[in-house]
Amino acid sequence: MLSYTRTIQTIDAHTGGEPLRILVSGMPPVPGNTILEKRSWLKAHRDDLRCFLMNEPRGHADMYGAYLLPAMTPAADFGVIFIHNEGYSDMCGHGIIALGKVLVEMGYVERQIPLTRIGFDAPAGFIEAHVEWDGKRAGNVTFKNVPSFIFMRDLEVDTPSFGKITGDIVFGGAFYYYINAKQAKLTVKPELVRSLIQLGAETKAAVMAKVRIAHPLEPGLDQLYGTIIDSAPNFPGAEQSNVCIFADREVDRSPTGTGSSGRAAQLFLRGQLALNTTYLNGSIVGSNFAVKVTAPIKVGPFDGALTEVTGSAHIMSSNTWLLEESDPFPNGFFLR
Repeated sequence: MLSYTRTIQTIDAHTGGEPLRILVSGMPPVPGNTILEKRSWLKAHRDDLRCFLMNEPRGHADMYGAYLLPAMTPAADFGVIFIHNEGYSDMCGHGIIALGKVLVEMGYVERQIPLTRIGFDAPAGFIEAHVEWDGKRAGNVTFKNVPSFIFMRDLEVDTPSFGKITGDIVFGGAFYYYINAKQAKLTVKPELVRSLIQLGAETKAAVMAKVRIAHPLEPGLDQLYGTIIDSAPNFPGAEQSNVCIFADREVDRSPTGTGSSGRAAQLFLRGQLALNTTYLNGSIVGSNFAVKVTAPIKVGPFDGALTEVTGSAHIMSSNTWLLEESDPFPNGFFLR
């Protein structure tokens, strides 16, 4: 008889082509009084769980996941920690959309017609989502994000392969460096993904070497998560195509939820997007998120914006993951 040392249940979904593996059973007790404390504990003591779910042979270099935890604040229904190939995220918009779809569609929450509200305690702050529910199926998910702001404008960096690149550092739930692909003689197309990965990796490294990033209100949010590269739309229906290269050269297939918030805030604060005007942000594979700025706000010394992002997700599978006692790869491996 086989002997198993771990049994974990997940539900796998995707948002605009970007996966989300949601751990729904098998989570160990996680100490901490806040989501950031719980994330720190997991990173220090149980990173093997992330590796087990994200790495090969159970995952892959571009896998993404979420841990559902008890709520930490009165307004929340759940706590959530997001995971990827390199570690842990501050926030994840495509993840909130997929979670909303799964939790309503599969009856994990009390459902209301026409909209079901779900509150999440995320590392970046409180997130409120509303999920369409017609009595049979869950539809689009809209979430109100944490405040976005431009941290640094027109930052120029030198890259080994593409020369000088200029962009803005913007916070949309995580910090990103926003650049236009034309500077590197590229456009956001699937067939150019290897060059886009190289551009994202080189610009991220250059920004991190040049700038010390710090959130003005939350010292736990001080990392550059990735580079967001935009171009003219390469699929119908969007106002731009964009791709986020994040973590360890991971490629977001969705338009990126936090990235869409940051993009809308960037345009609004630069006078290029009006209040309450919907902006359709396109991904590298042709999926779209709708985003709008709902109000201006101050974030410490920075002018910022409140945003709402709308998208759709689809459930793919329900899985039970087993770790056989003799498995030589309990933490998996990372291979490109």
